[in-house]
Amino acid sequence: MYPETLKYYKEHTWVKVEGDTALIGITHYAQDQLGEVLFVEMPDEDDTIKAGEEFGVVESSKVASDLIAPISGEVIEINEKLEDEPEYINEAPYDAWIAKIKIEDVEELNELLNVEDYKALLD
Repeated sequence: MYPETLKYYKEHTWVKVEGDTALIGITHYAQDQLGEVLFVEMPDEDDTIKAGEEFGVVESSKVASDLIAPISGEVIEINEKLEDEPEYINEAPYDAWIAKIKIEDVEELNELLNVEDYKALLD
């Protein structure tokens, strides 16, 4: 349910590091709490996102929730599949990444949680 290869942020986003880039999405817990995802407002390519700040919104049948960036960087790609199929987040939260960024400060990765610490946060 929570892949060990990912880093986790306290605001229920995950990070998958791929060299000097990273994919960012929301965790299984987040999508479960949201319910059926109806719309994802994503940043634009070339936007700069900052750790701890809003970079988009996920709207569900229950609520609209801000997406909080786990790390900083320049958005180099968004997951266009989510424009037509936002419910993909519910179906496969760890495949349904939201943004791909060029990592600005690799030291920020050290602030993220491993899978055990993230699970402890949920308890």
